[in-house]
Amino acid sequence: MLTKICGIKNEDTLVCCENNKVNFFGMIFYPKSPRNISFENASILQKKSESLNIKGVGVFVNKNINQLEELVTNLKLRFIQLHGSEDEEYIKSLKKNDVKIIKSISISNKDDTKEIKKYKSADYFLFDYKPLKGELPGGNSKSFDWNLLKNLETDKPWFLSGGININNINQILNDINPFGIDLSSGVEKELGIKDNGIINNFMGKLQDA
Repeated sequence: MLTKICGIKNEDTLVCCENNKVNFFGMIFYPKSPRNISFENASILQKKSESLNIKGVGVFVNKNINQLEELVTNLKLRFIQLHGSEDEEYIKSLKKNDVKIIKSISISNKDDTKEIKKYKSADYFLFDYKPLKGELPGGNSKSFDWNLLKNLETDKPWFLSGGININNINQILNDINPFGIDLSSGVEKELGIKDNGIINNFMGKLQDA
């Protein structure tokens, strides 16, 4: 199973993720998020990751596509996660930059899973809790009814996200068994602050499962 930890902001956490064989680290370019990262810090992490196995993912919410493409070029991003209302044309245009696209789908009922049909050019899907008005697009520490994903019909790999932590990872493995998991608040000691000890414990439990 692939693992992605989102909201990484410093080298120490990045190295901890690498040591735990985490596959992807997410850098959030969204000013309203407590996990928002500056271009300067993202550049440092991307450069560091070039000598590591872990891969950087730029996470964006309805970003102007020209500005996003500039970041793709300047940071040499190869993976982009779209967490807003970006459509198929946006994705197709972005993919001309030789990037893989992870498209987030917000889930609160079975009908929401049908949204995947709109994004034929996405490389991965990421299923997350559907935020209420006033909540962030992601990273709310809340989960949806994961049973809604059972019998999902798609040939694309997908990540489960939303409220994943050390207390429910066994349930996820046993009941859902997704292609990948994406977590953020589940490895934080406080909002927006990752904790290496929690990451070590979580990944240890995952690898022992």
